Amino acid sequence: MLKQGSRKVVLFSPPYQGKVFGPPLGLLSLAASIREEGFTPIVIDGAITPNFLEVLAKEVTDTFAFGVSVLTGPMINDAIAASRTVREVCPKLPIIYGGWHPTLLSGQTLREDFVDIVVRHQGEKTLTEILRRQSAGAALDLVEGCWFKRNGNIIANQDRPSSPLSSLPSPAYDLVDFEKYAKKTGARKLPYATSIGCPYACNYCTDMVFYNRRFNPLTVAGVVEEVVDLVRSYDLDEIALVDSNFLVDTRRATALARGFIESGVRFRWTFQASTDLLCRLSDAEVSLLAESGVSLIGFGTESASPEILRKMRKSHQEIEDMFECARKCRDAGIRIIYNLIFGYPGEEERHRKETLRVMGQIAEQFENVTFSPNLFTPYPGIPIWPELRNVGLYEPQSLEEWGGMGLGQSDLPWMNESDSRRLSRSMSYFLLANQLNKFRNKLSSRIAKKGVRLLLRPLHWRLKHHVFNIPVELWLSMPQHWLTMRRSLITGDPLGRQLKEVH
Repeated sequence: MLKQGSRKVVLFSPPYQGKVFGPPLGLLSLAASIREEGFTPIVIDGAITPNFLEVLAKEVTDTFAFGVSVLTGPMINDAIAASRTVREVCPKLPIIYGGWHPTLLSGQTLREDFVDIVVRHQGEKTLTEILRRQSAGAALDLVEGCWFKRNGNIIANQDRPSSPLSSLPSPAYDLVDFEKYAKKTGARKLPYATSIGCPYACNYCTDMVFYNRRFNPLTVAGVVEEVVDLVRSYDLDEIALVDSNFLVDTRRATALARGFIESGVRFRWTFQASTDLLCRLSDAEVSLLAESGVSLIGFGTESASPEILRKMRKSHQEIEDMFECARKCRDAGIRIIYNLIFGYPGEEERHRKETLRVMGQIAEQFENVTFSPNLFTPYPGIPIWPELRNVGLYEPQSLEEWGGMGLGQSDLPWMNESDSRRLSRSMSYFLLANQLNKFRNKLSSRIAKKGVRLLLRPLHWRLKHHVFNIPVELWLSMPQHWLTMRRSLITGDPLGRQLKEVH
């Protein structure tokens, strides 16, 4: 089944929607672990390799195993294409799937004829043991964290307990072509994880399922030493933390900031967190974050309706915290993004009006705030799925069907066509008003400011009264491409589609 004598393992990350963010951190971490076992990892990132199918076809001819890491959504389609290419070139080569989607739907993923093995949850030790056993010709029975097929039957081993991040080798950053990423992104930046896991139980979030609400951090000293070394070694401008909720331990967060300052190495860094945790920091501590290089923070505010927040199991988030968080960051000179979820099960127009009203107030008071409104997306494995099935939401039954699900692209049965159109227009008007307000604040001429203020009046009236028919203002604004519906919580960059048409 395996290429005898070869120790090369090809790890593939399919391209994803939106701008290139950076090298695939998860695969780099896997690469470091299997390299310690004597294997030779080859990481191929589809985001910067447009001809990845051709590259894969050449690389796998002398390969021991082929691994794919995949998230739910359109990147699954390229994972399927890559796997079929590999299967055609090397019919007996083991194809191993891992990452969020295969972990959440392991059995369904293994039903595909091009998937042989699934690595569940944290994969470093599991993948290493799989390769070690197969190298020795041993069976995969009892390999924790591994599901596999034998004679067409799925064998489900028990899950592997998570390992402390500090017990794993550092990701294989030496495998990254930083010049190629810099050329593609226009910046020298790197995603980096100082921790995984979040203790909150938001019932729309896959994170709580994947990490079981356990916070697993690296040590402060270790992070400071490694990040500073990475910035120096690769001439990086920015470190984008991909921690689920960076501020879970606020003392640790401020200790990291002090460590970066004391290093004397200057760079920008960004992270995502929840508003309640930032509000536990004093103004001086938030200023410390800014002094250390924090330039942007993303917050999953989701809604400003207390009723919807309760439905989401976000009782930790208070409306007052949204205002206070914006103030603290503004005073420190930090930009922030508030992520919003509309179309949540049980949400009514009155809830949306309340969210838009509150966020409109925040936009008027705080110039440092940007918003990212999204339509609810029912990702696999989230705790709310039983309720979703009861209200008639169709759950994809194959890997290929899940590949057709992008962020905000689901048909939600509790929203008819008219509701969807009104929701889309309300989000568009909200974003347009926010952008015009920021544009006005940048103007120095009083006359120009007054002119923009006049333009804002009909937008505010529409939002206040929820009147969105004949959207003339949106038609006129479309050529400016101002209305980016999705932004990365980590970088603030647009992630994908912009509104080019309003029906």
